[in-house]
Amino acid sequence: MGVKPSIFILSEKEYEGVLNLPCIKINFLKKEIELSKYDALIFSSKNGVLAINKLTKNWKDIPSYSIGSGTSQIITSLGGKVAYEAKNSYGDDFAKEIKKRLKEQKVLFLRAKIVTSNLNKILLKASVHLDELIVYETRCNDCKELKTPPSNSVIIFSSPSTIECFFRCFSWNTSYKAVVIGSKTASFMPSDINFVCASKQSISSCIELSKKLL
Repeated sequence: MGVKPSIFILSEKEYEGVLNLPCIKINFLKKEIELSKYDALIFSSKNGVLAINKLTKNWKDIPSYSIGSGTSQIITSLGGKVAYEAKNSYGDDFAKEIKKRLKEQKVLFLRAKIVTSNLNKILLKASVHLDELIVYETRCNDCKELKTPPSNSVIIFSSPSTIECFFRCFSWNTSYKAVVIGSKTASFMPSDINFVCASKQSISSCIELSKKLL
């Protein structure tokens, strides 16, 4: 009897009804930081929030601009203040939404080592006094620690990094089904692999779609 197909998410964070295949890991960086001069903070992922919370608790006193509901939930759960939540969870669109609100303000963007959007360039061009601080990086896990998903499984790709790290470890089984979180991530998928995009750019939407496919 074969192994039962399942839904796999490629990170360590656990979700109900989904198995973890942690192809990526988040490395939080140690930084010296002084927040008193900033009028606002920008978070383009929940990991930015978790990272700054490890460095200082003073961030909670500064209005936060959040790229989406998942990030907002982390901000509020840790005691921060969400001043604005993006209507569209793509970095470029997020920047266009907030550029007028933040014009001439002193703003800190707490970001990953590698970003795929032009959020910083858009805000700087719009006369936002933007500083950037790299507070975390995404790394690939050791392939030897990972087990190959069984045939007919659904694989959720939630970022370009998950795509890179998955295909570093595994070949694509044509029985797999791929679910991708959004168009930016989809642009990094290998051209010969069919996939479907979630209706909303969120993990919960990806999981809902995956259950239908499974």
